[in-house]
Amino acid sequence: MLIIDSKDCENIDKALKKYKKKFEKSKTLLQLRERQAFTKPSVRRRGEILKAIYKQKIAAGTIEL
Repeated sequence: MLIIDSKDCENIDKALKKYKKKFEKSKTLLQLRERQAFTKPSVRRRGEILKAIYKQKIAAGTIEL
């Protein structure tokens, strides 16, 4: 649960802005989306490997964006 400390004189818009930032930093929405469908660990690992290979190719300069 996210708790936002707000002062009496603070605007509600500022409090909402703080809440949204805290919500994004906690990555709650990403976790919920990830849990919607089960992915096998081997498939997840394969995706991580492919991302790492892609990043290495970009760093090496073989792939241009």
